[in-house]
This record gives sequence, C-alpha cells and structure tokens, in this order.
Amino acid sequence: QVQFVESGGDLVQPGGSLRLSCAASGSMFNIYHIGWYRQAPGKQRDFVAKITSGGSTNYADSVKGRFTISRDNVKNTVYLQMNSLKPEDTAVYYCNIYIGVGVQPRTWGQGTQVTVSS
Repeated sequence: QVQFVESGGDLVQPGGSLRLSCAASGSMFNIYHIGWYRQAPGKQRDFVAKITSGGSTNYADSVKGRFTISRDNVKNTVYLQMNSLKPEDTAVYYCNIYIGVGVQPRTWGQGTQVTVSS
C-alpha cells in the first residue's frame, strides 16, 4: 500500500509561485496514477491535476496553464508547480492515488496549506 506525505505549502502573494512535493512510501509507486486535490475552507475536496503511470497529465480548468504536475519515479515523488497564484487557490493540497473521474480515495494524508494573500 502506498502512503503519501505532502510538503511545500506556504503563504505567497498573488502572482507568486510555489512547488509542492508529494513523497510516496511503499512499493510499486511507478504503476500508480497520482492526483493532486485541494480543499478550501467550507468546501468539498476538488480535483486539481493528475499524472498517469506513463506521464500523461490532466488539469482542472481552473488551473490549466498555471499549474504543472510531474513525477520522479526514482525518488518516488510527484510535484505540483504552481505559478500565477490567485487568492482562490488558497486551500489545503493533498496528493493521492488517482482512481477515476469523480471518484476519490477514502484515506488521506495531512496535506499542505497554501495561502495566497497580499
């Protein structure tokens, strides 16, 4: 079973950038599709981006062109490069196995807080 630890969240000004990391423990990390998700206060957890085992990527419309997901199968790590950040990007960001459209895993890590504010 794969477990994830997110890091890299911070307070950043609008227009700024951050890179989040998702370190995975467990075997066979490279066979999994991995997703980034986010949850703003009082809202449901939403899909942000995913990367398949083969390296194909998909993004939510709200982040397309600003965020980039990548993976390093040697380091068992997935990254989320976030540019041109907006206040509405403020949320706790999580990574997890990507199961499918509209479906989310039951178990989650602690996530990492991203706050975009001047």
